[in-house]
Amino acid sequence: MWTKDSLLDLIHSKLGDYKFILVSNREPYVHRRTPNGIEVEQPASGLTVALDPIMRACGGTWVANGSGSADRETVDEKDRIGVPPEDPHYTLSRVWLTPLQEERYYYGLANRALWPLCHIVFTRPVFRPEDWQAYREVNDLFARAVLEEAGEEPAFVFIQDFHFALLPRMLKERNPPI
Repeated sequence: MWTKDSLLDLIHSKLGDYKFILVSNREPYVHRRTPNGIEVEQPASGLTVALDPIMRACGGTWVANGSGSADRETVDEKDRIGVPPEDPHYTLSRVWLTPLQEERYYYGLANRALWPLCHIVFTRPVFRPEDWQAYREVNDLFARAVLEEAGEEPAFVFIQDFHFALLPRMLKERNPPI
């Protein structure tokens, strides 16, 4: 049975002094404007359920798309916020996408082309040049965010899902210790 201490021991024995950075399209905490003010919610997704406890145990930074209606109001000048809100254990670093980038990168290339390929479904993938361009732009935005988080130090980067198929190469070309 894994405990927080055994997970920390494993991570520190394998990663040493490397910074731990997790990258996903979806964020683990979303801030929304409501009639009662700003409220924070944790999305009900397998991603959050699986990875938030690991981040709580080992710390580090989670880089994700800021999608909540009040997300920009809650971050600091570097687009970061400590989470979970009640007892911060790690940093959430938000990347901002335009509606057009989100449409073409996420709903376009990732969902209309890569999702059918990665899940071996009987849906014909749709490839459009403008979606590919946005996919490259967004992967580059995330690469810059990860590199800013890593700084000059070596880092271990966990990249979640096919939304960032270009990200590993972009990071290795710009910062080989990652």
